[in-house]
Amino acid sequence: MNDLHLYWRYVTVAIRSEMQYRASFVMFTFGHLFQVGLEFLGIWVLFDRFGSLRGWSLPEIALLYGMANTSFALAEGIGRGFDTFHLMVRLGEFDRFLVRPRSTALQVAGREVQLLRIGRFLQGLIVLIWATLALGVRWSLGKGILLVATIVSGAFLFIGLFILQATLSFWTIESLEIMNTVTYGGVETTQYPISLYRKWFREFFTFVIPLACVSYFPALAILERPDPLGTPLWFQYTAPAIGTLFLVVALQIWRLGVRHYRSTGS
Repeated sequence: MNDLHLYWRYVTVAIRSEMQYRASFVMFTFGHLFQVGLEFLGIWVLFDRFGSLRGWSLPEIALLYGMANTSFALAEGIGRGFDTFHLMVRLGEFDRFLVRPRSTALQVAGREVQLLRIGRFLQGLIVLIWATLALGVRWSLGKGILLVATIVSGAFLFIGLFILQATLSFWTIESLEIMNTVTYGGVETTQYPISLYRKWFREFFTFVIPLACVSYFPALAILERPDPLGTPLWFQYTAPAIGTLFLVVALQIWRLGVRHYRSTGS
């Protein structure tokens, strides 16, 4: 509870800091909303031309898109500190965190909380609401809980990826650009059904980086759509829990990296 209280203090400080320039905050938020909105416009143009994508309609793809982008927006706002962590290692600023009686992961996460990412979150939420209305989803308590759990677990998974990217900095000093293929590139991947990809690609994003577990499989349960890959309904409902487990594993790897940190000597 003390850690949660401390993190909330980090959030309130970030809010006060960003509200110092409210006009800039509003313009950046709407600019970000417009920028990511163009991404969905590209998807709409694709479906306007071809109608469907291997049996998937635009509203169904929009459901995947909305879930992925709301999750990523939450992760980006909370885990931005890990995304720029390599700069702290290079400059030796991480040393200060080691002498404080608090979790280093908590301090890095709270070091840069970006509420400016609310633009992506709102855009993803708007698309998600439109998709559910266009599809006429038959909501139940179970489906509602599944949707919320999927978005939250998806955010946990993306934060876990940011943590793994930051952990590599303990050995490489610089952040490896290849990690962007599974963070920012992962958002693009989850916007489409995993069944459309090649077998090795499906297995990688199901068993290694389980992005399909926080997008594709829960979406099938919400849509009441049979899975061409043959997964049962119980798995589709429990799949989001893998995103939370991924974050737990990433934090353990982070602790391993902290133990191997050698400082800059400055």
